[in-house]
Amino acid sequence: MKNKSSFSVLIFFVIISIGAALAYTLHTGSESYKSFYVFGGVLFIAFIISAAIKIANQWDRAIVLRLGHFHSLRGPGLFFIIPVIDTVPFWIDIRVIATSFKAEKTLTKDTVPVDVDAVLFWKVIDPKKAALEVADYESAIGWASQTALRDVIGKTMLSDMLEGRSKISNELQIIIDERTEPWGINVISVEVKDVLIPPALEDAMSMQAQAERERQARVILGDSERQVAEKFGEAAKTYISNPVALHLRAMNMLYEGLKENSTIVIVPSSAIETMQLGGLAGMTALTMSLDQKPPCNAKKDEIENKNPREP
Repeated sequence: MKNKSSFSVLIFFVIISIGAALAYTLHTGSESYKSFYVFGGVLFIAFIISAAIKIANQWDRAIVLRLGHFHSLRGPGLFFIIPVIDTVPFWIDIRVIATSFKAEKTLTKDTVPVDVDAVLFWKVIDPKKAALEVADYESAIGWASQTALRDVIGKTMLSDMLEGRSKISNELQIIIDERTEPWGINVISVEVKDVLIPPALEDAMSMQAQAERERQARVILGDSERQVAEKFGEAAKTYISNPVALHLRAMNMLYEGLKENSTIVIVPSSAIETMQLGGLAGMTALTMSLDQKPPCNAKKDEIENKNPREP
């Protein structure tokens, strides 16, 4: 039942005020006893008129019963009923309503217990059926949604449930809509919010995913090694046909190693002769020249005095 509207209460007090003023006028005259009858009659009329006035909001529809039978569907706005004869037992909200429901510890097709939370968006399209065909349509929708969710979970594999939530939502929408259509209710959409699995199974799936990623990483690394080997093979073919390029590459590698690390590098004499560096003495001179930084002009004489050459 909807609460009494403020407009009908206002009309009641206005009529009472008029009756009180009229009763006061009669009370001051010669026939003062009539004022009580007048005030009583006005009070009765105020009750009748205020009870007859009803106001339905823009989103409400009122079910009017006359002597227990369906009479009309009223609203929105102002309307009148016959007090005592007419009653308004239901005010139906025709806006879109969101109802959450869940299925706890429900077994999937591959016997895995899961907890699923979902949200149902629905609205009443036929207020007459919603009021007369089912006792409590909101509770009925909740139970119908929960049983439909359990049925869908029992027919679905866990992998399909985790990957294809939109498919499950569409199936739920079709099933629930078929059950609620005789009640004048239309299901707009169903959204599966969350699928919870046991912690032990979650850890096992995490380990499986980690192993799969490690396998993919090893495959990628092996493919990279293969590509590097192919490039080295191509480079070797280039150096065979071009000895000058091989010498330049070897000299560059040796120079970079001595320059960056400033360490002693042991190189076979055959490799030095191949690179034409002038034998072991030339290699030693190259190493010393790279290890020592060239001094500035202001301190050149001082350095020579501290390190005189022996005759």
